[in-house]
Amino acid sequence: MNKWKVRLTLDAAKDFAGIIQWTKQNFGAQQALAYTVTLKDALTELHCGPDAFGVKRREDIGSGILTLHVARNGRKGRHFVVFRVGGKQVIDVLRLLHDSMDLASHLSS
Repeated sequence: MNKWKVRLTLDAAKDFAGIIQWTKQNFGAQQALAYTVTLKDALTELHCGPDAFGVKRREDIGSGILTLHVARNGRKGRHFVVFRVGGKQVIDVLRLLHDSMDLASHLSS
């Protein structure tokens, strides 16, 4: 099986950094490190492509939008990886958003 390339947009990279900073400030460095692993594990799963376990098509929030919840493999989390297929064997991660957010309102058109 060929691995897919996973690219983070600038917004997604900022989201990642902000999530980890917020987690550190509110729950400490150890929890921030643990959540870093949780987020990275979800992003790593996307190397399997848009049909990876747990991926959901989300046409309700935008054309071609897919999500993957980070809570997986026994790990807890409250964020979605929001992405789209960006080309042949390429996944573009658009945002990392908390599951309580209105996802569509945080995506550029």
